[in-house]
Parts: sequence; C-alpha cells; structure tokens
Amino acid sequence: MRIIFTLFLLFIGVSSFAQNELLAKNYAEKGEYEKAIVIYEKLVKQTPGRLDYTLSLAEMNQQLERYDKAQELLESRLGTRNKLPQVLVELGHNYTLQNKDSIAKTYYDQAIAYVDDNTRYAYTIGKAFEKFSLLDETIVLYEKAMLLDDDLNFSQQLARLYGEKGEVEKMFTSFVNLIEKKPNTRPYAQRQFSLYINEDPDNEANVLFRKILLRKLQDKPNILYNELLSWLFVQQNDFKKAFAQEKAIYKRSDEDITGIQNLAFITIANEAYEDARNIINFIIEHAPTPETELGAYQFLMKIELATTEPKDYNKLETQYTELLDRFGRGKSTYLMQIDFNHFLAFDHNKKELAINNLKTLLDIKMSVFQEARVKMELADILVVDKKFNRALIYYTQIQEKIKSDVMAQEARFKVARTSYFKGDFAWAQVQLDVLKKSASQLIANDALQLSLMISDNSLEDTTQTALKKFARADLLALQNKDEEAITQLTDIIENHKGESIEDEALLKQGSLYEKTKQYALAEANYKKLIELFKEDILADDAHFRLAKLYEGQLALPEKAKELYEQIIFNYEDSIFFTEARMRFRMLRGDLIE
Repeated sequence: MRIIFTLFLLFIGVSSFAQNELLAKNYAEKGEYEKAIVIYEKLVKQTPGRLDYTLSLAEMNQQLERYDKAQELLESRLGTRNKLPQVLVELGHNYTLQNKDSIAKTYYDQAIAYVDDNTRYAYTIGKAFEKFSLLDETIVLYEKAMLLDDDLNFSQQLARLYGEKGEVEKMFTSFVNLIEKKPNTRPYAQRQFSLYINEDPDNEANVLFRKILLRKLQDKPNILYNELLSWLFVQQNDFKKAFAQEKAIYKRSDEDITGIQNLAFITIANEAYEDARNIINFIIEHAPTPETELGAYQFLMKIELATTEPKDYNKLETQYTELLDRFGRGKSTYLMQIDFNHFLAFDHNKKELAINNLKTLLDIKMSVFQEARVKMELADILVVDKKFNRALIYYTQIQEKIKSDVMAQEARFKVARTSYFKGDFAWAQVQLDVLKKSASQLIANDALQLSLMISDNSLEDTTQTALKKFARADLLALQNKDEEAITQLTDIIENHKGESIEDEALLKQGSLYEKTKQYALAEANYKKLIELFKEDILADDAHFRLAKLYEGQLALPEKAKELYEQIIFNYEDSIFFTEARMRFRMLRGDLIE
C-alpha cells in the first residue's frame, strides 16, 4: 500500500512539473517573459539537474535584456562536475546578443576545443551551434571532429550547411561523398540537389555538379558517378547524354538493363520520342529474356502510335498484328493486346473489331486481375460506342471480383461516369458520394470534381439542360471527336451565359483547343475564364494552364512567370501551388539559394 501511495505522489509530482513547464512555454510564446521567469525559477530550484530549465530561464532573461542574469545562470552550470560544453555556446550567444563578438568567439572556440579530448561532444556542441544558426562554427566543428575520428560522419550535416551558406560546390561534394559511404541516403541527397539543379544545362549549379562528377569519374571510376550524371542529364531533358551514361553502367554492371528500361519510361513520358525509340531499340537488341523483348516492343508501339499520322493507321495495325503473330495471342501478350484494341477503338475507329478481339481474349484462362484489366478496356470501348448498359455489366463484375483492389474503385468511378453520360445524374451522384472517401487520392479527387459539377449545375437548372449538353461534350471528347465536342461547348458558352456551367465549359474547351493545337483560341478561353471567374474554383486551373501555354507553345516566359506568381500569392491551397512556385523560380533564374 505504501508503494502504491509513493507511486501516486510521484505521478502527481511529474504531472505538476509537466503542467508548469507547459504554462511557462505558453507565457513565453505570448511574450509574457516575467511570468515565464517566475515558473522557470521554481522549476530550476526543484530540479537543478535539468539543463533545459536553466537554458529556458536564461533565454527569458535575454528577452528582457538581463544579460548579466543570464550569464550568471549559465556560468553556474559550468561549475558543475558534468562537462557541458554546449553551455559555452550559450554563453557565447549571450555575448553576441550584446554585440560583444570577440568575447563570444572565445567561448565558441572553447566549445570547439572540447572535441580534442572527446570527439563525441561534437553532436551536442553542433546542435547548440545550429540552434543559433552559427554555420561557420558548426562547419569548423564537424570538419575537425571527422579529422580526429574516422568513425564519425557529418557529411550529411555539412552538405546541408554548405548549401545554406551558398557554397554549392562544397555541398555537392559532401553529398556525393555521403552517398559513397551510405547509398541509402541517395534519395535524400537528390532531393537536395533538385533545389539547385534545373533544366538549363548552363545553370551554374548544373555546371558545377557535372564537373564534380566528371572529375571523380576520371580520378576513380565508379558506377555511382555515371548514375548521378544520368540523373543530372534527365533533369536537363538531355536524354541522349543520359542514355550514354546508362550504356556505360550497363557494360559495367553484368549487363543489368534495368536502368536503361527506367530511362526509356522517363523519355516516353517526356515525349522525347526519337531518343526513346533509340533506347527501346537498344533494349530489344540486348533483351536478356523474351519477356523483356516483348515489353520493349510494347513501348515501341506506344511511340509509334504517338508519332503516326491517321493516314498511316493501317500500317500501324499491320505492325501490331505481325507482333502478335510472332509472340502469340495468349495471356503473356494480354497487355499488348489491350493496347492494340485500345488503338483500334479510340484511334482507328474499329470499335466492333476491338470488342470482338477482347471478348476472344476473355476466353483464355487468366488471373483475376488480368481478366479485370481486359474487362475494363472492353467496358471503356463499349462506353465510347454508347453501349452503356453492357459496359455497366463489366464494370460491376470488376467491382465484385476484386473488391479490395484500387481497380474496383476505378470501376465504380466509371459506373458513375457512365451514368453521367447517360444523363442519370442522381445515380451517378450516389456512386460519387461513396468514392469521395476512396483510398486512391486520384480517384477521390476525380469523384469530388464530377460530383461538384453535377450538384452545382442541378440547383439553378432543374431541367439540367446545360449539364446534359456538357455530358454530351465530355463523351465526344472521350470518343476523340474533338471538333464536335468543341462545337457542343460553344453552344453552352453562348446559350448558357452566367450559369454556373460556363466556367467548366470554357476550361474544357480550352483543353480541347490545346489538344488540337489551336493555341490562340485556348489562350482566349483561359483569359476569359480568369477575367469572369477569378474568384471561382477553377480560377487556379485557368492560371496554371495559361502559364504552361505561355511557357511552352506560345514561348512567352515573362507572361508565364506573372501567372505562376499570381498562383503563389493568391491560391496557396491550389494543387498547382508547389509546381507553380518551382516553375516561377526557374523562370526567374534563382534556384541557387
């Protein structure tokens, strides 16, 4: 019983200390330093061993410019048996606050000298220096400690500190040295590099980084340097040079083709199709397995589709057919068959052939996920063919077969979208309400966007006339009938002026103008949307799309910069905020900080 009572009293005491500490911090945050001092004095008296209470009490006195009192408190801690070199840093800072820099330096030097006896003090002293942003002193400390003790590694801290000081070359060198010793730090290091590296190969940081890596590669060949050079060239969109580095890595890594495959994906995503074709052809030539060769051909056909004019679609169809004749039409080629039939339905206007091909594919025994992918493609084609009810059957089957997979949620979204195309907005809304909580952020966002459009445009127009027109335009766009979709949207813009759907129509039509390379018309749409709906939910979309248009196709970087700046200052909650800030800084040329 006595033990329980003792523990109870101890708990009460600890709880009381925690409450007092919290109260003192609260007073400090509000600038009520006198009140904070009263509490901290009690805490120091009750627990003299707690250094943090003494430091907080000293800080409160410094806020009130009672430097003598702060000095007295700190010096009292130096007199204890425990060596606390970080207190020397605190004392130095106390003199810095009084503009007595020469005296402050003596204390900082004394703190650094502690590592002569025990290098492990570097951690606590460095933390104290960094607390007051004493970058030079921290760098001297860490460099000295590493010279004295080979087991210590402050490369990551030093790299960050060099970056903060603007010593970019030293920062790069430190991070590369760190990666050499600790390969798992590479993702973090590359994120730091990205703060300085940009698309411009003549950017100072790009040049410095390239020189460092080439120098290291010349002194002591290491695949790491090739990998980092490849990464640099990718940032600069110089995929030819990145490919040269990846080939060097391939030759020196037992012909591991993974890096070249990854580069191919990146190059295709950036629409650098000529470079991508060369990379893919290399993979085909050196493919270690038939599966690798098949995958390479699949991506080669994606490039062909992206670069082939409609007049040559028959030739493209022949290429697909010859590949399937060669590799077979079994489950091993099911992904290529999906791509082929997508091309037939959406680009080559052979929907019936595509539908029949996919139904035949479903007769082959496949895994439940493979079957779901085939059914998803088949349902998508049935939607563009306006066979909505048949499409809904397949989407529902996917949901039932793979309930726990994100593909099931995608199928549910497509059920909602198909109902929307049919004009059954109430049922679409029911499905979308469920999907707003989807584990997939992308699906949740798409569901929320479609749900808002349906609800916003059903309140003021109970007949939903404009909404039905917009759904028709959406379907035409999905069918790649872009000019018909544009005409339908023009009808909405002209005949439903002032209605809530007008901004949606302007934005959708603008994107279709971009797709069909009518850039001046796209510009006019986005400018009109910004002018008429600058307070609306789509305003940031319009700003961002117009900025990208100015930066890219219209080659007006100054106008792009102005729009990115408006997103930064006026749309902080926008999903485009981070990219807008990055592109603004790049256009201003100030990525080196």
